[in-house]
Amino acid sequence: MEAQAAAQRIALLSKEIERHNRLYYEQDMPEITDAEYDALFRELQGLEKEFPELALPDSPTGRVGGRALAKFTQVRHSMPMLSLENAFTEQDMIDFDDRVKRFLGLAADTMIPYVCEPKMDGVAVELVYREGLLAIGSTRGDGVVGEDVTQNLRTIKDVPLRLETQEPPELLTVRGEVYLPLAPFRKFNSEREEAGEPPFANPRNAAAGSLRQLDSKITAKRPLSIFCYAPGELGGVEFTAQSHFLETIPTWRLPVNPLTRVVHGIQEMLAYYQEMMEKRDDLPYEIDGVVVKVDSFRMQRELGEKSRSPRWAIAWKFPPRQATTVVEKIFHSVGRTGVITPVAFLKPVNVSGVMVSRATLHNWEELERKDIREGDTVIVERAGDVIPAVVQVILDQRPEGAVQPQVPEHCPACGGEVVRLPEEVAVRCVSLNCPAQLLERVKHFASRRAMDIDGLGDKFIEQLLSLKLIQNVADIYSLKEEDFMQFERMGKKLAENLLNAIESSKERDLSRLIFALGIRHVGEHTAKLLASAFGSIENLAKASEEELVSVREVGPQVATSIADFFRNEENLKVLERLKEAGVSPKVEEKRIGGRFTGKTFVFTGALEKFTRDEAKKMVEQEGAHAAGSVSKKTDYVVAGADAGSKLEKARQLGVRVLSEDEFLELMQ
Repeated sequence: MEAQAAAQRIALLSKEIERHNRLYYEQDMPEITDAEYDALFRELQGLEKEFPELALPDSPTGRVGGRALAKFTQVRHSMPMLSLENAFTEQDMIDFDDRVKRFLGLAADTMIPYVCEPKMDGVAVELVYREGLLAIGSTRGDGVVGEDVTQNLRTIKDVPLRLETQEPPELLTVRGEVYLPLAPFRKFNSEREEAGEPPFANPRNAAAGSLRQLDSKITAKRPLSIFCYAPGELGGVEFTAQSHFLETIPTWRLPVNPLTRVVHGIQEMLAYYQEMMEKRDDLPYEIDGVVVKVDSFRMQRELGEKSRSPRWAIAWKFPPRQATTVVEKIFHSVGRTGVITPVAFLKPVNVSGVMVSRATLHNWEELERKDIREGDTVIVERAGDVIPAVVQVILDQRPEGAVQPQVPEHCPACGGEVVRLPEEVAVRCVSLNCPAQLLERVKHFASRRAMDIDGLGDKFIEQLLSLKLIQNVADIYSLKEEDFMQFERMGKKLAENLLNAIESSKERDLSRLIFALGIRHVGEHTAKLLASAFGSIENLAKASEEELVSVREVGPQVATSIADFFRNEENLKVLERLKEAGVSPKVEEKRIGGRFTGKTFVFTGALEKFTRDEAKKMVEQEGAHAAGSVSKKTDYVVAGADAGSKLEKARQLGVRVLSEDEFLELMQ
């Protein structure tokens, strides 16, 4: 493609991708499938790679996260980002309104226009646009100097890389609040807890931690959002009022909280506050009050500033979502992946309008750190999570004889022994018979990459459990036609198909059975290594940790996890029942002495002529190893379209690089 045609195509693709981003993220009305979107995105990446000089400064490919930063550089704000004075009562707001009028020399009955907006519980940032392009983004810092987090801010879909206007201002500085919506916050915390990592205390901490990542690829994976609320330094554009600014910038694709409103006088201001209080628990993000600003910029300039805060704005905080109560009982909750979490039963207490009777204690390390015991008087808080958390213990009210809870030795759901892997906070049950984990275990076992039981989807599995037809994965192979006929909308033909699919799954490859068991830290790749090394489930079950560590790419933590799984007597019983049911997995033999025995391949980029799984299978059948990273021991790197760091590293190390066609020719 010639440069002129490439430039036109790049401009068209950039515009089209941004349009689809708006349809998907802002309007929830996607016009194309994810696969079609990915195809457009890959085409743009390919053209930018071929013609780097034609890449637009606001290209949507700039959002995916760049190289890791060594450190954050400092950015001095052109105008200080001041703190706001806080108000806590209705009288505080009446006093604020009176002060504004006295300072401006206005009559006591003057109805001053104010802009009211929800006070987001997020991270304050500043965006600087020059000639319509995002030039720099920084944190508030100390109000005078912040940190340059431009690369991370570029990953946020709500932040336009180019203002959508035909006549952009020469300079536009915008202040905003980056936040993490509640739904992804809860999911994020749940994943951290399941991984044995400490959860974030609230969405603000999660947003701050995400925004200050040194590697913007990590930030790009977290669904941060932003609301813009105030101008900073301007050039080539003027606004008469706060409301004028907030009405204009959304037309340039800078998001403003839709609940922002102009009110007139103190009574409308008080009504707005009460309305936000009532809406607070229904919002998809966390707010902790409302911000009230004098609307007129002329009045703002006349009112001026105090040492640390403007006279024309105030933050009216909501009552704290905290209350004092008593821990009546500490019990153990078993999560869907076997993590056992301590949870406190509380003497019911009203916390910000909601009756609370239990609180999460997160994990045993957190429980020990806060030293929470049954009978303790504690402060509980609702801070963006479904289940409130215990903030602290009031030690001088601790009853005599209160005993610190101990980590359970047996699972409260099934009675099986629990394990605590090295370097993990989480305590887990690894039993295949655990009823608390059964749904997720069966889903995983039947999934396409595991035993691939065609047709046995989530809804059917849920019905099997609700009808108590299975208690572990081995029970799948004892099901009969009359069992399936109990399902809703089940016909004889469909029941036969399900039974045939179950029967067919009995002869899957050994690696797929190992993967299907859901052993902690054992994914598809590790399962293949274990299948190749031990040849049968029986041999794997008998292997010592030393023997497991001797397998390439199996480290001590993975070895301990595998050994703990097979030390569980209930798991061994389930495996015996699988064997009795006729589950006889096949072992894919490697061609010893083949052309690639002892060789290592790495596949990278978007492969078009075969899938990554197909490629791995080809080399493994020839005795070679398919690795996930490039090292000095790598013999070949097969590079598809848009190959990135792995290809670059291969060239640096002098590893032979093959195209897809060259790889296929090599395999003939």
